[in-house]
Amino acid sequence: MTVPIKGFIENSLIEWEGKIVSIIFLPTCNLRCPYCHAPHLVQTPNELESIPVDAVIGRIRQNVGWVDGVVVTGGEPTAHKHLDGFLALLKDAGVQVRLDTNGTNPGILKDFISRRLLDCVAMDIKAPLQQGKYEMVAGVPCNVEDIRESIRIIMDSGIEYEFRTTVCPSQLDGDDIEEIGRTIEGAGRYILQSFRPNHCLDAEMLNIEPYPPETMRSFAVNAGKYVGYCCVRGEEGRVLQRNW
Repeated sequence: MTVPIKGFIENSLIEWEGKIVSIIFLPTCNLRCPYCHAPHLVQTPNELESIPVDAVIGRIRQNVGWVDGVVVTGGEPTAHKHLDGFLALLKDAGVQVRLDTNGTNPGILKDFISRRLLDCVAMDIKAPLQQGKYEMVAGVPCNVEDIRESIRIIMDSGIEYEFRTTVCPSQLDGDDIEEIGRTIEGAGRYILQSFRPNHCLDAEMLNIEPYPPETMRSFAVNAGKYVGYCCVRGEEGRVLQRNW
């Protein structure tokens, strides 16, 4: 048994900085972030056709030497029972593997890292680690101590990683972003993603205007006081704050 694949992009130059990668989309998620841009993967995954695992692995094997790695994203990939076997197939294919996660399953992350199934982890931090605040942004009850533990595991892992936050004006402000920066103090890389009012899980999000670019940059500068590198997604080449 393996995982259901609901989307496959054969090559991308922007998903993993410095690498050409394939992107694999897995369905379902345990959170319900109102700004989520993949509602089809979260709410109605069974309506999407599944792509055979063998076909995807075959294409990845054919592209080794051209494609550097694979990003496994979702949805929330750790929701799938047989994810470890799938990651092992990707590693056997000869590519590096990055996992995108919301950090709600720290035990799974620790297991995968210890078994060397991952070369990189990208973790979304939804909000400051305050129970009520986090649940408001995530859309469902969740244990912030699991989030905190995932942060610790990732920072201690010795593998490449990044933390990232989608910044929606109705949910987060500059103080929130700076508080997240404090929480991950010493992290190497923290990326802010501007909220985009399209294809959102909650239709009310479509009426919210994103923060202006200069405001997002100011958030990055303030959060950058605590981490090695912080920028707004799409401006990775522009160093806003680098302390180490």
